[in-house]
Amino acid sequence: MKIIRKNQAKKFENSPLCIAYEYPLGDKDINSAVIEIKGRYPHQGRIVNLKCKEIVHILKGSVLLDVEGKKVKLEKGDEVLILPKEKYYWDGNCQIFTACTPGWYPKQHKEVK
Repeated sequence: MKIIRKNQAKKFENSPLCIAYEYPLGDKDINSAVIEIKGRYPHQGRIVNLKCKEIVHILKGSVLLDVEGKKVKLEKGDEVLILPKEKYYWDGNCQIFTACTPGWYPKQHKEVK
């Protein structure tokens, strides 16, 4: 068992509208974060995880998720699985919990058109 306290979370500002709090599990196979989205992320284009599957649970608020041109509105309590290489963006005001496998790392995360 490994416990990570809220005060151990590392803050990352992906953009002024997307703030992530990563919980340092120290495990290359899985990691997690709580993310606050307040607008469109990324500002233009889309993002893609080249290696990681990402499961997302909406904790608060609502958000429009566009994956490969398919748009869906997600609200508190909804969950979505985003597969590697799917291009997507978020647009809304929400707080999400996300877990990635293998563990998310910056080099596999790209902004694309």
